[in-house]
Amino acid sequence: MAGRLTGDVYAGIDARLSAVDARVAARYPGEPAGRQPVHTVYVPAHRFSPGLVAEWGERAGTVFDAHGAALGLDPAVAERVRRKLAAEPVEDLRIDFEDGYGSPGDDVEDDAAVAAGRALAANPATPFCGIRFKGFERDTRRRGIRTLDLFLSGLLERGGPPPGFVVTLPKVTAVEQVGAAAEVLGHLETAYRLPPASLRFEVQIETAQSIVDSDGRVAVPRIVAAAEGRCSGLHYGTYDYSAGLGIAAGYQSMDHPAADFAKAFMQVGVAGTGVRLSDGSTNRLPVGEALLPAWREHLRLVRRSLERGFYQGWDLHPHQLPTRFAATYGFFRDGLPAAAARLRDYADRVEGGVLDEPATARALAGFLVRGLDCGAVDEAEVTELTGLDRARLETYTRVRG
Repeated sequence: MAGRLTGDVYAGIDARLSAVDARVAARYPGEPAGRQPVHTVYVPAHRFSPGLVAEWGERAGTVFDAHGAALGLDPAVAERVRRKLAAEPVEDLRIDFEDGYGSPGDDVEDDAAVAAGRALAANPATPFCGIRFKGFERDTRRRGIRTLDLFLSGLLERGGPPPGFVVTLPKVTAVEQVGAAAEVLGHLETAYRLPPASLRFEVQIETAQSIVDSDGRVAVPRIVAAAEGRCSGLHYGTYDYSAGLGIAAGYQSMDHPAADFAKAFMQVGVAGTGVRLSDGSTNRLPVGEALLPAWREHLRLVRRSLERGFYQGWDLHPHQLPTRFAATYGFFRDGLPAAAARLRDYADRVEGGVLDEPATARALAGFLVRGLDCGAVDEAEVTELTGLDRARLETYTRVRG
């Protein structure tokens, strides 16, 4: 049967939308390849040492062995947590020269920046790492830039940055600060003879202006654009953001409605761009008599973040590591049977109880790949349940309708 539209109509529409097609392809490349850490551990620079990661793992393992049974975890999850704490207790380490460090004076911070860079170069210890420097507001920008410069001088004395290296830009109150940070990274690449665009940064979303700017525009997409391809992630800052909105200290939390509002803007603003998201932290630390109540709250908050599509968060204390991994492993293991069955049905074109589309197949495959990456599930069991090996599974993360 012949339609009535001529070839000129088709060609004209293609021509009309060709520039749009190119723009969409450039701005929305999809989920980046490679593992995303399940957490970022922030350690004040004056407390950082080459042995810190091993120390955190030992402390976390000891407290979990002593009290972990009280959490009532599935034995398979508990065993995975024990192995994780022994082998890789910290996935992403951020040496903090901002709020966690303070302002001890220029000479002290100069020396600490170089020393921290050298210490990290000597023993990276984690798959992902980096530095948080002071932000680009007027009163802190020169100090922040100098700290980053001196840190790199120590880090790069004997070679390039370690794999997974990223820097963190805090307290953005104007989109232009992000563009300035991108420019500074370009200058640092030139100064240290690094490949162009090799230095990337995360932006902390911890001010109202980083959600809606002073002109009433949504700021998140503009922040990503201003980074000129260098933005690898957006991290929600629980307490600065909440305090900036005037929320009383006792009610500042990752699950406050104001936090959900900000994080929904973050999700919509970066969906499909390849920029990854991280939730924030809880400052209720599991120590002393508060150990079990704080553990249970941390389990709930991490699980809540995962259910809402935030696969990464912040941890601030060694005792938060057991519940970070327990919540993460429980989430992926709980979802494994249904996700695997639905993806197998999709791959086999079998009509099951749910009619899935290509976008859902991407999500199912992405869920399983994340479970593999974090150690919640094993490749053998995923292959058995789906009929797909890792390589084929990853092809489904890129399938299009």
